[in-house]
Amino acid sequence: MGKTITPQVESSDTMDNVKAKIKLSDDEVKNGNSSGISSDPPASLAVSKDSVEIETTQPKPKKKICCACPDTKRLRDECIVTHGEAACTKWIEAHKKCLRVEGFNV
Repeated sequence: MGKTITPQVESSDTMDNVKAKIKLSDDEVKNGNSSGISSDPPASLAVSKDSVEIETTQPKPKKKICCACPDTKRLRDECIVTHGEAACTKWIEAHKKCLRVEGFNV
């Protein structure tokens, strides 16, 4: 069975850069220093002896978007109904931020 390492990678990284990050992460794991490994990386790397696969999809949210962040949704909706969308950017952005934390790409 292969080993999974999840160093931080960017979409602009070359394969040589990715391989170097894999080697660096693997060495850090062997030495007990995992400071270079992110617990919430933007991409996952599945490493086996023969291949490197990069998975850039985010994990699926645990809730439906309509059920996530009910408090910020309520405040946003009340503000829009009362004052109009243009006056509610603070609440709209707060709700978007909450949704992003929940795993939605908004």
